[in-house]
Amino acid sequence: MSDERKERSELKGLPEPELRQKKRGISIVWLVPLLALAVGGWLVYKAITEKGPTITITFKSAAGLEAGKTKIKYKDVELGQVVSIDLDENLSEVILKAELVKKAENFISQNTRFWVVRARVSAGSVTGLGTLFSGAYIGLDPGAPGQLATHFTGLEIPPVVTTDLPGSHFQLRSASLGSLNIGDLVYFRRIEVGRIVSYKLDEDGQAVTIKIFIHDPHHELVRKNTRFWNASGLDFSISADGIQVNTESFMSIMVGGIAFDTHPDQPPGEPAAENAVFELFKNHESTTEKIYTRKNRWLLYFDGGVRGLQEGAPVELQGIQIGQVLDVKLEFDVEKDAFRIPVLIETEPDRITSTGKMPEGAENQRTMDFLVAKGMRAQLKTGSLITGQLLVAVDMFPEAPPAKIDWDGIYPVLPTIPTAMEEITTSLTQLLNKLEKVPIEQIGNELRDTIAGAKRLMNSPDLQQSATILNETLNEAQRFVAALNKNVAPELDEAVSNLNAALIQAQKLARSLNSNVAPQADRTLRELQSAARSIKVWAEYLERHPEALIRGKGKSKRR
Repeated sequence: MSDERKERSELKGLPEPELRQKKRGISIVWLVPLLALAVGGWLVYKAITEKGPTITITFKSAAGLEAGKTKIKYKDVELGQVVSIDLDENLSEVILKAELVKKAENFISQNTRFWVVRARVSAGSVTGLGTLFSGAYIGLDPGAPGQLATHFTGLEIPPVVTTDLPGSHFQLRSASLGSLNIGDLVYFRRIEVGRIVSYKLDEDGQAVTIKIFIHDPHHELVRKNTRFWNASGLDFSISADGIQVNTESFMSIMVGGIAFDTHPDQPPGEPAAENAVFELFKNHESTTEKIYTRKNRWLLYFDGGVRGLQEGAPVELQGIQIGQVLDVKLEFDVEKDAFRIPVLIETEPDRITSTGKMPEGAENQRTMDFLVAKGMRAQLKTGSLITGQLLVAVDMFPEAPPAKIDWDGIYPVLPTIPTAMEEITTSLTQLLNKLEKVPIEQIGNELRDTIAGAKRLMNSPDLQQSATILNETLNEAQRFVAALNKNVAPELDEAVSNLNAALIQAQKLARSLNSNVAPQADRTLRELQSAARSIKVWAEYLERHPEALIRGKGKSKRR
Protein backbone atom coordinates (compact mmCIF):
# COMPACT_ATOMS: atom_id res chain seq x y z
CA MET A 1 0.00 0.00 0.00
CA SER A 2 2.80 2.40 1.04
CA ASP A 3 4.56 1.54 -2.17
CA GLU A 4 1.68 2.58 -4.36
CA ARG A 5 1.40 5.88 -2.59
CA LYS A 6 5.07 6.48 -2.96
CA GLU A 7 4.83 5.88 -6.81
CA ARG A 8 1.89 8.23 -7.11
CA SER A 9 3.77 10.97 -5.26
CA GLU A 10 6.66 10.54 -7.65
CA LEU A 11 4.46 10.71 -10.72
CA LYS A 12 2.87 13.90 -9.51
CA GLY A 13 6.27 15.51 -9.45
CA LEU A 14 6.84 14.78 -13.20
CA PRO A 15 6.04 17.45 -15.84
CA GLU A 16 3.07 17.00 -18.12
CA PRO A 17 3.98 15.37 -21.46
CA GLU A 18 3.63 17.48 -24.60
CA LEU A 19 1.69 15.83 -27.35
CA ARG A 20 3.01 16.45 -30.94
CA GLN A 21 1.09 15.52 -34.14
CA LYS A 22 3.11 13.14 -36.47
CA LYS A 23 3.73 14.32 -40.10
CA ARG A 24 2.47 12.01 -42.92
CA GLY A 25 5.00 10.83 -45.75
CA ILE A 26 6.08 7.97 -48.05
CA SER A 27 7.49 5.05 -46.20
CA ILE A 28 10.85 3.73 -47.26
CA VAL A 29 9.23 0.36 -47.54
CA TRP A 30 7.54 1.47 -50.74
CA LEU A 31 10.86 2.15 -52.44
CA VAL A 32 11.47 -1.56 -52.97
CA PRO A 33 8.48 -2.27 -55.24
CA LEU A 34 8.99 1.02 -57.05
CA LEU A 35 12.57 0.10 -57.76
CA ALA A 36 11.51 -3.35 -58.90
CA LEU A 37 8.91 -1.81 -61.18
CA ALA A 38 11.48 0.50 -62.73
CA VAL A 39 13.92 -2.33 -63.29
CA GLY A 40 11.17 -4.45 -64.81
CA GLY A 41 10.13 -1.64 -67.09
CA TRP A 42 13.69 -1.16 -68.22
CA LEU A 43 14.06 -4.84 -68.91
CA VAL A 44 10.84 -4.84 -70.89
CA TYR A 45 11.97 -1.83 -72.89
CA LYS A 46 15.36 -3.40 -73.48
CA ALA A 47 13.78 -6.67 -74.51
CA ILE A 48 11.45 -4.91 -76.91
CA THR A 49 14.10 -2.68 -78.42
CA GLU A 50 16.70 -5.45 -78.70
CA LYS A 51 14.35 -8.20 -79.83
CA GLY A 52 15.09 -9.46 -83.33
CA PRO A 53 12.65 -10.78 -85.91
CA THR A 54 10.62 -13.90 -85.29
CA ILE A 55 10.66 -16.26 -88.26
CA THR A 56 9.24 -19.62 -89.26
CA ILE A 57 11.16 -22.29 -91.13
CA THR A 58 9.63 -25.42 -92.68
CA PHE A 59 11.52 -28.69 -93.00
CA LYS A 60 10.57 -32.19 -94.08
CA SER A 61 11.68 -33.55 -90.71
CA ALA A 62 12.77 -32.26 -87.30
CA ALA A 63 15.30 -35.02 -86.70
CA GLY A 64 17.95 -33.81 -84.23
CA LEU A 65 16.15 -30.50 -83.49
CA GLU A 66 14.77 -29.46 -80.07
CA ALA A 67 12.73 -26.43 -79.06
CA GLY A 68 14.61 -24.15 -76.68
CA LYS A 69 17.96 -25.82 -77.42
CA THR A 70 18.65 -25.81 -81.17
CA LYS A 71 20.62 -22.74 -82.16
CA ILE A 72 20.76 -20.78 -85.41
CA LYS A 73 24.33 -19.95 -86.39
CA TYR A 74 26.23 -18.11 -89.08
CA LYS A 75 29.98 -18.80 -89.22
CA ASP A 76 29.61 -20.51 -85.81
CA VAL A 77 28.19 -17.27 -84.30
CA GLU A 78 24.82 -17.71 -82.56
CA LEU A 79 22.12 -15.52 -84.10
CA GLY A 80 18.98 -17.09 -82.70
CA GLN A 81 17.23 -20.08 -81.24
CA VAL A 82 14.35 -22.38 -82.05
CA VAL A 83 11.49 -21.66 -79.65
CA SER A 84 8.87 -24.12 -80.90
CA ILE A 85 8.42 -27.06 -83.26
CA ASP A 86 5.04 -28.06 -84.65
CA LEU A 87 3.46 -29.92 -87.59
CA ASP A 88 1.60 -28.23 -90.39
CA GLU A 89 -2.06 -28.89 -91.13
CA ASN A 90 -1.29 -31.61 -93.70
CA LEU A 91 1.19 -33.38 -91.40
CA SER A 92 3.68 -33.34 -94.28
CA GLU A 93 6.17 -30.82 -92.90
CA VAL A 94 7.39 -29.44 -89.60
CA ILE A 95 7.24 -25.74 -88.77
CA LEU A 96 9.99 -24.27 -86.64
CA LYS A 97 9.46 -20.96 -84.89
CA ALA A 98 12.70 -19.18 -84.12
CA GLU A 99 13.70 -15.87 -82.61
CA LEU A 100 16.71 -14.04 -83.98
CA VAL A 101 18.84 -11.31 -82.51
CA LYS A 102 18.18 -7.68 -83.34
CA LYS A 103 21.09 -7.32 -85.73
CA ALA A 104 19.71 -10.14 -87.86
CA GLU A 105 17.25 -7.65 -89.31
CA ASN A 106 20.12 -6.19 -91.35
CA PHE A 107 20.68 -9.28 -93.49
CA ILE A 108 17.56 -11.45 -93.25
CA SER A 109 15.76 -11.27 -96.59
CA GLN A 110 13.82 -13.35 -99.07
CA ASN A 111 17.17 -14.66 -100.38
CA THR A 112 18.29 -16.05 -97.00
CA ARG A 113 18.72 -19.80 -96.82
CA PHE A 114 18.46 -22.15 -93.81
CA TRP A 115 19.49 -25.78 -93.47
CA VAL A 116 20.19 -28.31 -90.75
CA VAL A 117 23.86 -28.86 -90.00
CA ARG A 118 24.51 -32.42 -88.90
CA ALA A 119 27.12 -35.07 -89.59
CA ARG A 120 26.99 -36.03 -93.27
CA VAL A 121 29.09 -38.55 -95.17
CA SER A 122 29.06 -38.41 -98.98
CA ALA A 123 31.25 -39.85 -101.70
CA GLY A 124 33.18 -36.60 -101.98
CA SER A 125 33.42 -35.27 -98.43
CA VAL A 126 32.59 -35.66 -94.73
CA THR A 127 31.01 -32.62 -93.01
CA GLY A 128 29.45 -31.67 -89.66
CA LEU A 129 31.48 -33.98 -87.45
CA GLY A 130 31.41 -31.35 -84.66
CA THR A 131 27.67 -31.83 -84.26
CA LEU A 132 28.25 -35.34 -82.95
CA PHE A 133 29.10 -33.74 -79.57
CA SER A 134 27.30 -30.38 -79.61
CA GLY A 135 24.16 -31.47 -81.42
CA ALA A 136 22.64 -30.35 -84.69
CA TYR A 137 22.03 -26.68 -85.37
CA ILE A 138 20.51 -24.62 -88.15
CA GLY A 139 22.91 -22.98 -90.56
CA LEU A 140 22.22 -19.63 -92.15
CA ASP A 141 23.37 -18.01 -95.37
CA PRO A 142 22.29 -14.35 -95.69
CA GLY A 143 22.19 -14.39 -99.46
CA ALA A 144 21.88 -11.34 -101.66
CA PRO A 145 20.19 -8.24 -100.17
CA GLY A 146 16.43 -8.13 -100.65
CA GLN A 147 13.09 -7.53 -98.99
CA LEU A 148 12.59 -8.60 -95.37
CA ALA A 149 10.87 -11.99 -95.05
CA THR A 150 9.67 -13.99 -92.06
CA HIS A 151 8.77 -17.34 -93.60
CA PHE A 152 11.36 -19.61 -95.16
CA THR A 153 11.59 -23.10 -96.62
CA GLY A 154 14.63 -24.90 -95.30
CA LEU A 155 17.05 -26.73 -97.57
CA GLU A 156 17.18 -30.49 -97.16
CA ILE A 157 20.72 -30.52 -98.58
CA PRO A 158 23.28 -27.95 -97.39
CA PRO A 159 24.34 -25.47 -100.09
CA VAL A 160 27.65 -26.18 -101.75
CA VAL A 161 28.78 -22.56 -101.66
CA THR A 162 27.67 -19.56 -99.67
CA THR A 163 27.43 -15.94 -100.70
CA ASP A 164 30.59 -14.95 -98.87
CA LEU A 165 32.80 -17.06 -101.17
CA PRO A 166 34.44 -15.05 -103.99
CA GLY A 167 33.96 -16.42 -107.47
CA SER A 168 31.36 -16.62 -110.23
CA HIS A 169 28.35 -18.73 -111.13
CA PHE A 170 27.81 -20.17 -114.62
CA GLN A 171 25.02 -22.17 -116.22
CA LEU A 172 25.46 -25.26 -118.35
CA ARG A 173 22.78 -26.75 -120.58
CA SER A 174 22.71 -30.44 -121.39
CA ALA A 175 20.28 -32.91 -122.91
CA SER A 176 20.49 -35.03 -119.74
CA LEU A 177 22.00 -34.85 -116.26
CA GLY A 178 23.86 -38.12 -116.61
CA SER A 179 25.63 -39.17 -113.42
CA LEU A 180 26.21 -35.61 -112.20
CA ASN A 181 24.99 -34.49 -108.79
CA ILE A 182 25.07 -31.48 -106.51
CA GLY A 183 28.50 -31.04 -105.00
CA ASP A 184 30.41 -32.76 -107.81
CA LEU A 185 33.72 -31.15 -108.66
CA VAL A 186 34.59 -28.84 -111.54
CA TYR A 187 38.10 -29.28 -112.99
CA PHE A 188 40.41 -27.12 -115.05
CA ARG A 189 43.28 -29.19 -116.45
CA ARG A 190 42.71 -31.75 -113.68
CA ILE A 191 42.79 -29.09 -110.92
CA GLU A 192 39.72 -28.67 -108.71
CA VAL A 193 38.38 -25.13 -109.21
CA GLY A 194 34.68 -25.34 -108.33
CA ARG A 195 31.56 -27.41 -107.71
CA ILE A 196 28.09 -28.09 -109.03
CA VAL A 197 25.65 -25.91 -107.09
CA SER A 198 22.24 -26.99 -108.41
CA TYR A 199 20.35 -28.33 -111.39
CA LYS A 200 16.80 -28.16 -112.70
CA LEU A 201 14.76 -29.45 -115.61
CA ASP A 202 13.68 -26.84 -118.13
CA GLU A 203 9.99 -26.02 -118.34
CA ASP A 204 9.67 -27.66 -121.76
CA GLY A 205 11.44 -30.78 -120.51
CA GLN A 206 13.90 -30.75 -123.40
CA ALA A 207 17.09 -30.00 -121.45
CA VAL A 208 18.65 -29.71 -118.01
CA THR A 209 20.23 -26.51 -116.69
CA ILE A 210 23.17 -27.11 -114.35
CA LYS A 211 24.48 -24.28 -112.20
CA ILE A 212 28.14 -24.35 -111.20
CA PHE A 213 30.36 -22.13 -109.05
CA ILE A 214 34.04 -21.52 -109.79
CA HIS A 215 36.22 -20.06 -107.07
CA ASP A 216 38.24 -16.90 -107.39
CA PRO A 217 40.66 -16.46 -109.19
CA HIS A 218 39.93 -19.48 -111.39
CA HIS A 219 36.63 -17.99 -112.57
CA GLU A 220 38.68 -15.64 -114.74
CA LEU A 221 39.75 -18.67 -116.80
CA VAL A 222 36.22 -19.00 -118.16
CA ARG A 223 36.01 -17.19 -121.50
CA LYS A 224 33.22 -16.74 -123.98
CA ASN A 225 34.73 -19.46 -126.19
CA THR A 226 35.40 -21.87 -123.31
CA ARG A 227 33.90 -25.35 -123.60
CA PHE A 228 32.65 -27.57 -120.77
CA TRP A 229 32.30 -31.34 -120.91
CA ASN A 230 31.07 -34.13 -118.68
CA ALA A 231 34.06 -35.75 -116.94
CA SER A 232 31.96 -38.10 -114.80
CA GLY A 233 33.48 -41.44 -113.95
CA LEU A 234 35.45 -43.32 -116.56
CA ASP A 235 34.81 -42.02 -120.06
CA PHE A 236 34.74 -45.44 -121.71
CA SER A 237 33.16 -45.36 -125.15
CA ILE A 238 32.87 -47.97 -127.90
CA SER A 239 32.15 -46.55 -131.31
CA ALA A 240 32.98 -47.11 -134.95
CA ASP A 241 36.34 -45.48 -134.25
CA GLY A 242 37.26 -48.12 -131.64
CA ILE A 243 37.62 -48.06 -127.85
CA GLN A 244 38.36 -44.76 -126.11
CA VAL A 245 39.14 -44.24 -122.40
CA ASN A 246 39.50 -40.84 -120.74
CA THR A 247 39.20 -39.50 -117.17
CA GLU A 248 40.06 -36.38 -115.16
CA SER A 249 41.00 -37.90 -111.79
CA PHE A 250 40.33 -40.79 -109.46
CA MET A 251 37.73 -38.67 -107.67
CA SER A 252 35.90 -38.04 -110.93
CA ILE A 253 35.83 -41.81 -111.49
CA MET A 254 34.17 -42.25 -108.10
CA VAL A 255 31.76 -39.31 -107.95
CA GLY A 256 31.91 -37.63 -111.37
CA GLY A 257 32.46 -34.02 -112.29
CA ILE A 258 32.73 -31.40 -115.01
CA ALA A 259 35.85 -30.12 -116.78
CA PHE A 260 36.44 -27.08 -118.95
CA ASP A 261 39.15 -25.56 -121.09
CA THR A 262 39.68 -23.24 -124.03
CA HIS A 263 40.92 -24.75 -127.30
CA PRO A 264 44.64 -23.95 -127.68
CA ASP A 265 44.24 -23.20 -131.38
CA GLN A 266 41.74 -20.43 -130.66
CA PRO A 267 42.64 -16.99 -129.28
CA PRO A 268 41.37 -16.41 -125.73
CA GLY A 269 38.05 -14.64 -125.84
CA GLU A 270 36.61 -12.09 -123.48
CA PRO A 271 35.93 -13.14 -119.85
CA ALA A 272 32.50 -14.68 -119.38
CA ALA A 273 29.94 -12.73 -117.39
CA GLU A 274 28.20 -13.90 -114.22
CA ASN A 275 25.60 -16.63 -114.95
CA ALA A 276 26.77 -16.93 -118.57
CA VAL A 277 25.23 -19.94 -120.34
CA PHE A 278 27.39 -22.64 -121.99
CA GLU A 279 26.70 -25.96 -123.67
CA LEU A 280 27.79 -29.06 -121.76
CA PHE A 281 29.40 -31.54 -124.17
CA LYS A 282 29.18 -35.25 -123.53
CA ASN A 283 32.96 -35.81 -123.50
CA HIS A 284 36.26 -34.12 -124.21
CA GLU A 285 36.47 -35.42 -127.77
CA SER A 286 33.24 -33.71 -128.76
CA THR A 287 34.60 -30.33 -127.59
CA THR A 288 37.38 -30.45 -130.18
CA GLU A 289 34.91 -30.79 -133.02
CA LYS A 290 34.05 -27.67 -134.94
CA ILE A 291 30.56 -26.29 -134.59
CA TYR A 292 28.73 -26.11 -137.90
CA THR A 293 25.51 -24.17 -138.26
CA ARG A 294 24.34 -25.50 -141.64
CA LYS A 295 22.86 -28.98 -141.31
CA ASN A 296 21.00 -31.15 -143.82
CA ARG A 297 18.97 -34.22 -142.96
CA TRP A 298 18.59 -37.24 -145.23
CA LEU A 299 16.62 -40.45 -145.00
CA LEU A 300 18.19 -43.77 -145.96
CA TYR A 301 16.38 -47.08 -146.39
CA PHE A 302 18.22 -50.37 -145.86
CA ASP A 303 16.71 -53.77 -146.56
CA GLY A 304 19.33 -55.78 -144.70
CA GLY A 305 20.22 -55.88 -141.01
CA VAL A 306 21.81 -52.87 -139.32
CA ARG A 307 23.11 -54.59 -136.19
CA GLY A 308 25.98 -52.44 -134.92
CA LEU A 309 24.61 -49.13 -136.26
CA GLN A 310 23.85 -46.77 -133.38
CA GLU A 311 22.75 -43.19 -132.93
CA GLY A 312 25.77 -40.94 -133.19
CA ALA A 313 27.60 -43.23 -135.62
CA PRO A 314 29.66 -41.22 -138.13
CA VAL A 315 28.59 -40.52 -141.69
CA GLU A 316 31.65 -40.45 -143.94
CA LEU A 317 32.28 -39.25 -147.47
CA GLN A 318 35.32 -41.00 -148.94
CA GLY A 319 36.61 -41.69 -145.43
CA ILE A 320 36.08 -38.17 -144.00
CA GLN A 321 33.29 -37.59 -141.49
CA ILE A 322 30.62 -35.19 -142.72
CA GLY A 323 27.82 -35.95 -140.26
CA GLN A 324 26.26 -38.46 -137.92
CA VAL A 325 23.35 -40.87 -137.53
CA LEU A 326 20.36 -39.36 -135.72
CA ASP A 327 17.85 -42.21 -135.58
CA VAL A 328 17.43 -45.87 -136.52
CA LYS A 329 13.97 -47.44 -136.72
CA LEU A 330 12.15 -50.50 -138.06
CA GLU A 331 9.33 -49.89 -140.55
CA PHE A 332 6.85 -52.16 -142.32
CA ASP A 333 6.16 -51.29 -145.95
CA VAL A 334 2.51 -52.17 -146.62
CA GLU A 335 2.81 -51.79 -150.40
CA LYS A 336 5.79 -54.14 -150.68
CA ASP A 337 4.64 -56.30 -147.75
CA ALA A 338 8.15 -56.28 -146.30
CA PHE A 339 10.20 -54.75 -143.52
CA ARG A 340 12.70 -52.00 -144.12
CA ILE A 341 14.91 -49.89 -141.87
CA PRO A 342 14.79 -46.09 -142.20
CA VAL A 343 17.97 -44.39 -140.97
CA LEU A 344 17.91 -40.63 -140.42
CA ILE A 345 21.28 -38.94 -140.87
CA GLU A 346 22.43 -35.36 -140.52
CA THR A 347 25.20 -33.93 -142.68
CA GLU A 348 27.11 -30.69 -142.28
CA PRO A 349 27.96 -29.20 -145.68
CA ASP A 350 30.45 -26.76 -144.17
CA ARG A 351 32.75 -29.71 -143.47
CA ILE A 352 33.38 -29.85 -147.22
CA THR A 353 35.63 -27.14 -148.59
CA SER A 354 35.09 -25.87 -152.13
CA THR A 355 37.25 -24.12 -154.70
CA GLY A 356 34.24 -21.95 -155.50
CA LYS A 357 30.91 -21.01 -153.99
CA MET A 358 29.05 -23.95 -152.48
CA PRO A 359 25.66 -24.58 -154.12
CA GLU A 360 22.57 -23.74 -152.12
CA GLY A 361 18.82 -24.16 -152.50
CA ALA A 362 17.67 -25.32 -155.92
CA GLU A 363 21.25 -25.31 -157.17
CA ASN A 364 22.23 -27.68 -154.38
CA GLN A 365 19.33 -29.94 -155.32
CA ARG A 366 20.48 -30.06 -158.95
CA THR A 367 24.02 -30.82 -157.80
CA MET A 368 22.84 -33.72 -155.64
CA ASP A 369 20.71 -35.10 -158.47
CA PHE A 370 23.75 -34.94 -160.76
CA LEU A 371 25.96 -36.75 -158.24
CA VAL A 372 23.37 -39.47 -157.69
CA ALA A 373 23.07 -39.91 -161.46
CA LYS A 374 26.86 -40.39 -161.54
CA GLY A 375 26.60 -43.16 -158.93
CA MET A 376 26.66 -41.54 -155.49
CA ARG A 377 25.11 -43.95 -152.97
CA ALA A 378 25.01 -44.57 -149.22
CA GLN A 379 26.26 -47.87 -147.87
CA LEU A 380 26.81 -49.47 -144.47
CA LYS A 381 30.41 -50.32 -143.64
CA THR A 382 32.21 -51.80 -140.66
CA GLY A 383 33.93 -49.05 -138.70
CA SER A 384 35.78 -51.29 -136.25
CA LEU A 385 36.51 -54.98 -136.53
CA ILE A 386 36.99 -55.14 -132.74
CA THR A 387 33.64 -53.67 -131.73
CA GLY A 388 31.64 -54.52 -134.83
CA GLN A 389 30.22 -51.00 -134.97
CA LEU A 390 28.86 -49.82 -138.32
CA LEU A 391 28.99 -46.44 -140.01
CA VAL A 392 27.30 -44.89 -143.03
CA ALA A 393 29.64 -44.37 -145.98
CA VAL A 394 28.67 -42.13 -148.88
CA ASP A 395 30.74 -42.79 -151.98
CA MET A 396 30.65 -43.00 -155.77
CA PHE A 397 29.60 -46.33 -157.33
CA PRO A 398 29.53 -45.83 -161.12
CA GLU A 399 28.25 -49.37 -161.74
CA ALA A 400 25.30 -48.98 -159.35
CA PRO A 401 21.80 -49.37 -160.82
CA PRO A 402 20.16 -46.07 -161.84
CA ALA A 403 18.34 -44.27 -159.02
CA LYS A 404 17.04 -40.82 -158.10
CA ILE A 405 16.58 -38.78 -154.93
CA ASP A 406 13.01 -38.62 -153.64
CA TRP A 407 12.46 -34.97 -152.68
CA ASP A 408 8.71 -35.28 -151.92
CA GLY A 409 8.83 -36.46 -148.29
CA ILE A 410 9.67 -34.66 -145.06
CA TYR A 411 13.30 -35.60 -145.62
CA PRO A 412 14.87 -36.31 -149.03
CA VAL A 413 15.55 -40.01 -149.54
CA LEU A 414 19.10 -40.77 -150.67
CA PRO A 415 19.55 -44.04 -152.63
CA THR A 416 21.49 -46.85 -150.96
CA ILE A 417 23.24 -50.01 -152.06
CA PRO A 418 23.75 -53.26 -150.13
CA THR A 419 26.92 -53.89 -148.22
CA ALA A 420 29.71 -55.96 -149.72
CA MET A 421 28.75 -58.89 -147.52
CA GLU A 422 25.13 -58.61 -148.59
CA GLU A 423 26.21 -58.62 -152.25
CA ILE A 424 28.30 -61.75 -151.64
CA THR A 425 25.40 -63.37 -149.82
CA THR A 426 23.02 -62.46 -152.64
CA SER A 427 25.40 -63.85 -155.26
CA LEU A 428 25.80 -67.09 -153.31
CA THR A 429 22.05 -67.36 -152.94
CA GLN A 430 21.55 -66.87 -156.68
CA LEU A 431 24.26 -69.43 -157.40
CA LEU A 432 22.63 -71.94 -155.08
CA ASN A 433 19.25 -71.31 -156.69
CA LYS A 434 20.76 -71.98 -160.13
CA LEU A 435 22.45 -75.11 -158.83
CA GLU A 436 19.13 -76.34 -157.50
CA LYS A 437 17.69 -76.06 -161.01
CA VAL A 438 20.54 -78.11 -162.54
CA PRO A 439 19.47 -81.80 -163.14
CA ILE A 440 22.39 -83.21 -161.21
CA GLU A 441 20.88 -86.69 -161.01
CA GLN A 442 20.33 -86.84 -164.76
CA ILE A 443 23.82 -85.52 -165.43
CA GLY A 444 25.21 -88.12 -163.04
CA ASN A 445 23.39 -90.92 -164.81
CA GLU A 446 24.57 -89.73 -168.22
CA LEU A 447 28.12 -89.33 -166.93
CA ARG A 448 28.01 -92.84 -165.50
CA ASP A 449 26.81 -94.18 -168.84
CA THR A 450 29.53 -92.22 -170.67
CA ILE A 451 32.23 -93.60 -168.39
CA ALA A 452 30.88 -97.11 -168.85
CA GLY A 453 30.89 -96.70 -172.64
CA ALA A 454 34.42 -95.29 -172.54
CA LYS A 455 35.50 -98.21 -170.41
CA ARG A 456 34.02 -100.69 -172.88
CA LEU A 457 35.71 -98.88 -175.77
CA MET A 458 39.06 -98.86 -174.02
CA ASN A 459 38.81 -102.58 -173.34
CA SER A 460 37.62 -103.54 -176.87
CA PRO A 461 40.06 -105.63 -179.08
CA ASP A 462 39.55 -103.27 -182.06
CA LEU A 463 40.88 -100.33 -180.07
CA GLN A 464 43.89 -102.31 -178.96
CA GLN A 465 44.60 -103.36 -182.59
CA SER A 466 44.21 -99.73 -183.76
CA ALA A 467 46.66 -98.62 -181.11
CA THR A 468 49.19 -101.21 -182.34
CA ILE A 469 48.83 -100.03 -185.95
CA LEU A 470 49.14 -96.39 -184.89
CA ASN A 471 52.28 -97.19 -182.97
CA GLU A 472 53.85 -98.85 -186.01
CA THR A 473 52.85 -95.86 -188.20
CA LEU A 474 54.52 -93.45 -185.82
CA ASN A 475 57.69 -95.52 -185.85
CA GLU A 476 57.77 -95.46 -189.68
CA ALA A 477 57.22 -91.69 -189.69
CA GLN A 478 60.05 -91.24 -187.24
CA ARG A 479 62.42 -93.25 -189.43
CA PHE A 480 61.37 -91.22 -192.51
CA VAL A 481 62.08 -87.92 -190.80
CA ALA A 482 65.49 -89.15 -189.69
CA ALA A 483 66.40 -90.13 -193.27
CA LEU A 484 65.12 -86.81 -194.57
CA ASN A 485 67.30 -84.92 -192.14
CA LYS A 486 70.32 -86.94 -193.17
CA ASN A 487 69.95 -86.48 -196.95
CA VAL A 488 68.20 -83.15 -197.39
CA ALA A 489 69.78 -81.09 -194.62
CA PRO A 490 73.07 -80.27 -196.50
CA GLU A 491 71.19 -79.24 -199.65
CA LEU A 492 68.80 -77.16 -197.56
CA ASP A 493 71.71 -75.30 -195.97
CA GLU A 494 73.16 -74.53 -199.41
CA ALA A 495 69.76 -73.27 -200.63
CA VAL A 496 69.48 -70.95 -197.64
CA SER A 497 72.98 -69.54 -198.36
CA ASN A 498 72.10 -68.90 -202.02
CA LEU A 499 68.87 -67.21 -200.95
CA ASN A 500 70.79 -64.87 -198.62
CA ALA A 501 73.19 -63.91 -201.43
CA ALA A 502 70.27 -63.19 -203.76
CA LEU A 503 68.70 -60.93 -201.16
CA ILE A 504 71.94 -58.99 -200.79
CA GLN A 505 72.11 -58.46 -204.58
CA ALA A 506 68.48 -57.28 -204.60
CA GLN A 507 69.23 -54.72 -201.91
CA LYS A 508 72.19 -53.36 -203.90
CA LEU A 509 70.05 -53.12 -207.03
CA ALA A 510 67.35 -51.22 -205.14
CA ARG A 511 69.87 -48.70 -203.85
CA SER A 512 71.27 -48.21 -207.35
CA LEU A 513 67.83 -47.65 -208.79
CA ASN A 514 67.03 -45.21 -206.06
CA SER A 515 70.17 -43.12 -206.75
CA ASN A 516 69.83 -43.07 -210.58
CA VAL A 517 66.14 -43.19 -211.29
CA ALA A 518 64.87 -40.94 -208.52
CA PRO A 519 66.12 -37.60 -210.03
CA GLN A 520 64.77 -38.53 -213.46
CA ALA A 521 61.47 -39.51 -211.88
CA ASP A 522 61.24 -36.11 -210.18
CA ARG A 523 61.83 -34.26 -213.49
CA THR A 524 59.32 -36.41 -215.26
CA LEU A 525 56.78 -35.74 -212.55
CA ARG A 526 57.28 -31.97 -212.83
CA GLU A 527 56.85 -32.12 -216.60
CA LEU A 528 53.68 -34.13 -216.24
CA GLN A 529 52.30 -31.55 -213.79
CA SER A 530 53.11 -28.71 -216.25
CA ALA A 531 51.40 -30.60 -219.07
CA ALA A 532 48.36 -31.19 -216.88
CA ARG A 533 48.05 -27.48 -216.19
CA SER A 534 48.30 -26.69 -219.91
CA ILE A 535 45.59 -29.22 -220.69
CA LYS A 536 43.40 -27.72 -217.97
CA VAL A 537 43.84 -24.20 -219.39
CA TRP A 538 43.06 -25.46 -222.93
CA ALA A 539 39.96 -27.29 -221.65
CA GLU A 540 38.65 -24.17 -219.93
CA TYR A 541 39.26 -22.16 -223.11
CA LEU A 542 37.30 -24.69 -225.17
CA GLU A 543 34.42 -24.44 -222.72
CA ARG A 544 34.26 -20.72 -223.39
CA HIS A 545 35.09 -20.90 -227.16
CA PRO A 546 34.08 -24.30 -228.60
CA GLU A 547 34.32 -22.86 -232.16
CA ALA A 548 38.12 -22.74 -231.70
CA LEU A 549 38.20 -26.43 -232.69
CA ILE A 550 37.14 -25.37 -236.24
CA ARG A 551 38.38 -21.87 -236.69
CA GLY A 552 41.45 -21.93 -234.52
CA LYS A 553 42.41 -19.95 -231.51
CA GLY A 554 43.62 -16.85 -233.32
CA LYS A 555 40.45 -16.50 -235.51
CA SER A 556 38.27 -16.83 -232.48
CA LYS A 557 40.13 -13.94 -230.87
CA ARG A 558 39.76 -11.67 -233.86
CA ARG A 559 36.06 -12.19 -233.93
